[in-house]
Amino acid sequence: MEKLFSQGFSRRRVLGLAAAAPLFVATRSATAADDLGFNELYGKYSVLGLEFSDKVKKLAGHEVAIRGFMAPPLKAEAAFFVLTEVPMALCPFCSSDADWPDNIVVIYLHRKQTFTQANETIEVRGTLEVGSWRDPDTGFVSLLRIRDAAYQGA
Repeated sequence: MEKLFSQGFSRRRVLGLAAAAPLFVATRSATAADDLGFNELYGKYSVLGLEFSDKVKKLAGHEVAIRGFMAPPLKAEAAFFVLTEVPMALCPFCSSDADWPDNIVVIYLHRKQTFTQANETIEVRGTLEVGSWRDPDTGFVSLLRIRDAAYQGA
């Protein structure tokens, strides 16, 4: 401690840095919280259906990262795909949000990318959007979406 004071640090400055340390740790933890896992998407099932987890509610509108598998796209030139928890052979879109599986997220890309094999793990980053929404172009309904997304092999 004496060495710090001899290098021009005042007692007040050292105490201020020590007091601020927990804030730096909290900020660092908040940044790490942007990673999502499929097991963190929903909190519980109720008579009304799936209920979003507290973490998802907190991260709505923020950038998130999630790892999974690309479901086979409906067409080669789409700007969206479905991210699944496990590799799938068929596209998992459903007719309504009441039937929505708890282990998929719709991904809307910020630019078209070449699609990957269904068995390759990828990481997606983009803005989390929460709530029932019907895509006006396709008619597909989703509960969770990641917009302005990009992905890469994980």
